[in-house]
Amino acid sequence: MTSEQSHKVHLSTEDQERLRELRAQKPARNAPRLALTPGAMLADRVAETVGSWRFIIIQSVLLGIWIVLNMLAFINHWDPYPFILLNLVLSFQAAYAAPIIMMSQNRQSDIDRRHAEHDYRINVKAELEIELLHNKIDALREQEILQLLNIIQRLSAQLAPELVASIEAGAVPGEA
Repeated sequence: MTSEQSHKVHLSTEDQERLRELRAQKPARNAPRLALTPGAMLADRVAETVGSWRFIIIQSVLLGIWIVLNMLAFINHWDPYPFILLNLVLSFQAAYAAPIIMMSQNRQSDIDRRHAEHDYRINVKAELEIELLHNKIDALREQEILQLLNIIQRLSAQLAPELVASIEAGAVPGEA
């Protein structure tokens, strides 16, 4: 593109600077990656396990076995009917599972926030690139229109003397 056209194709200086930064960052190629600590990996693993159907089914079966064995125990009821020991075990499990799941959710929230920020940068870059392409296409179209107008003016200048002469002679060109 010529230097005459380059100032017709423009973005605001803010947008140009932002586009230059985004091009240097290459946000589409540099997806955010996080290094997981052992605690974060454990929290994710626990949340993944506790939040699965497999865990719910296994826990339900174990609770059922616990209750049935205590109800049918002929000699030794280690946890009689109100199942206070079972309640203690489940409370203990909930007391540890809840904070671990919350840690995993907080970390996942941070990951989602970073991905949203990353997606936003990509979208801004795409918007600026598209705007720049629109401006370039508009400039090319304007240049093409100017060239066509120039050609029409030259043709008119060449044909005008012939038209004037033929009108004065009383004949229209091309009818002879």
